[in-house]
Amino acid sequence: MPYTVYILHSSQLNKYYVGQTGDELNDRIRRHLSDHKGFTSKAKDWLLVHTEIFPDRLHAAKREREIKGWKSSLRIKALILTSLH
Repeated sequence: MPYTVYILHSSQLNKYYVGQTGDELNDRIRRHLSDHKGFTSKAKDWLLVHTEIFPDRLHAAKREREIKGWKSSLRIKALILTSLH
């Protein structure tokens, strides 16, 4: 089953959120925007800015950890910009 690694951005918080899902991406984003406990509950303006598709959860989780390990919004911005071209 394919998995998607995705990056959301909140202008209100000026923060990125990196996640992965095997669910329908739009459903997952709706859950981020709903009332819940967790990091993304702090803002309601999350926008999808980047996606990558992987054949399975193992590969998606590896990529998610890699991106989160950067701990740099500059590297994330560069990734987003390169995917636009």
